[in-house]
Amino acid sequence: MTDDKQTRFNLDELAKQLVEAVPKNLRVLTQDLERNFRSMLQSGLERMELVTREEFDLQRAVLERTREKLEAMERRLAELEKNLSK
Repeated sequence: MTDDKQTRFNLDELAKQLVEAVPKNLRVLTQDLERNFRSMLQSGLERMELVTREEFDLQRAVLERTREKLEAMERRLAELEKNLSK
């Protein structure tokens, strides 16, 4: 299941749970409530500017590679500076 589908599934489940928490005499509006809860949850999550696990892991890998290259360059620069001072 993709992250988008997983998020959608979780939002649907959360919306259903919220509807179930509504007093029984108001459950006549179940479909409207569920749709509104789902919409509000989706809107709130979008404003948080969250990223998917896949995007996070990808950026972490890029950062790790960049850090490794930087450390290698620092070692190389130190080696060159040492050779120049001799």
